[in-house]
Amino acid sequence: MALCLAMLPSSWAGDYSPALSSYPKNVYWGDTHLHTRNSPDAYTYGNQNLSPADAYRYAQGEEYTAHNGMRIRIKTPLDFLVVADHAEYLSGFHRFGIGDPLVTETAIGKKWRQWTDAGKTEKIYPSFTGSMVDPETYPPFPSHVQSSIWENVANTADEYNKPGVFTALTGYEWTSMIDRNNLHRVVIFKDSADKVAQINPFSAQDSLDPRDLWGALEHYERSTGGEVLAIPHNSNLSGGMMFPDKTIDGQSISANYASQSARWEPIVEVTQVKGDSETHPRLSPDDEFADFETFETNLSLKVAKDWMLKHEYARGALKQGLLHQKELQVNPYKFGMIGSTDSHNSLVTPEEDNFFGKFVESEPGPKRLENKMAGGRLWENWRIVASGYAAVWANENTREALFAAMKRKEVYATTGSRIRVRFFGGWELEEAMIDRPNYEELGYMHGVPMGGDLARVKKDQAPAFMFSATRDPLGANLDRVQIVKGWLDSNGQTHEKVYDVGWAGDRSIDQQTGKLPPIGSTVNFADATYDNSIGKDEISGVWFDPDFDAKAPSFYYCRVLEIPRPRWTLKDSVFFGIKLPEEISTVVQDRAYTSPIWYTP
Repeated sequence: MALCLAMLPSSWAGDYSPALSSYPKNVYWGDTHLHTRNSPDAYTYGNQNLSPADAYRYAQGEEYTAHNGMRIRIKTPLDFLVVADHAEYLSGFHRFGIGDPLVTETAIGKKWRQWTDAGKTEKIYPSFTGSMVDPETYPPFPSHVQSSIWENVANTADEYNKPGVFTALTGYEWTSMIDRNNLHRVVIFKDSADKVAQINPFSAQDSLDPRDLWGALEHYERSTGGEVLAIPHNSNLSGGMMFPDKTIDGQSISANYASQSARWEPIVEVTQVKGDSETHPRLSPDDEFADFETFETNLSLKVAKDWMLKHEYARGALKQGLLHQKELQVNPYKFGMIGSTDSHNSLVTPEEDNFFGKFVESEPGPKRLENKMAGGRLWENWRIVASGYAAVWANENTREALFAAMKRKEVYATTGSRIRVRFFGGWELEEAMIDRPNYEELGYMHGVPMGGDLARVKKDQAPAFMFSATRDPLGANLDRVQIVKGWLDSNGQTHEKVYDVGWAGDRSIDQQTGKLPPIGSTVNFADATYDNSIGKDEISGVWFDPDFDAKAPSFYYCRVLEIPRPRWTLKDSVFFGIKLPEEISTVVQDRAYTSPIWYTP
């Protein structure tokens, strides 16, 4: 869209640059964390049929027969997908199951055969996690076996990559776990197989230390000229280890550690099957929306202690990052936010009304709400979360454009709805701009987008933040838009505050509580439906920080909430005629979280 400077106040025209014609105009929807039969856990939990190729085809709209026999099709095809199977014994269980000599003739393959012949197949699965700490008992695959399998993975991604139509990015999961505390990362490559296949995936069999993973990523870029990044996920299950102030060997993190963390992990997955990691009700007690899909236990089934929370949840880590910035001159936790599914059944279904589970054992059926995952070893199926999506602002649907957007953090997370969100911050933004048809262009001209930095300050002036949120065309109306602020005061204490900045309906903020009243609900529990007679399809505005302190390092991100609607559990109860216990949540307010905008004095 051409910009007519003559129609704008002179204060808006001074910073115009023709380069703005290339600003990102499209939001692309995808999943950066999907498992297929190539993952040992997915295979063991029943996904023995659906391959990476099946996952790519399903994500583009092809109909499939799921493991429970039902026919299934994605509600709306994806724009991009990362198949991120576990690097440890990648494709090993599947290849062993079909008798592939590439695997059966390895040292660990021969052990698996001995156990199988002795009728002790239950001994095979522990080798997946045991190999990370006991390589003598559970030896990794030889290098040539890893290379052969990895080359096939990269070539499959290349085969299904269709620039401008559908992007398939090569990736894997590094599955580090220390004392059952989750330190997992998804590793994503920008490049095609000619570069990616020059290395083998760096796995937890190589090291459990994220510093060693970062070293391997640096080696890849130096040796191939390619690009790669890592995405932490399920920080909520990390036992306080994902966003630490100490390394895994107990040393205080250094400036070098902070630099490496910021360099290799520009974005974090904050919502997925095993709970939401934006914040926790004990970490943010004044936030009435903090208790959202809270997965209270880690993989050892231990409840997180309060000291852990600031090292486990994104909001706590963002605040800790401000402290580290002051002490180290580098912010290790200056990350953007995305969502993904972590599905282990090869199927992307993050919507509440098309939720097909994340594991074979959690696919639809009259027993799925009462069953426990992995034959009782893990958690009740009703706890699992339909989340989520990775939303990326880019100019085109290609590996290069999407990867660049991830690096600059111009991305956001949703918990399953395709809510469209724009978020800008700046000193020159004015209230009237949001009403102009080219408000996005003005946002780039006079501010920075999500993931950016407020680089300069105007004396005695607070920054402005321009936001625009539009509901999923196939989903629920919007309840409200909030801006979450975190800051570091002059005494070295961190703080947070949630501001309601735009909302639907005839409501006003209570002057005593400072809270906006709930919007109400149209959920019909008898038939698991709702209607859009409340809420709005679009909420936008410009907000000026009323508590701005020019000396206080800060971050701001936008949170958008939908009106209440039936959770997938309520849908199941109606469809299968099941009476639900009171402990099972039946209503959800899906939401979006943008990447932050930072202010550093």
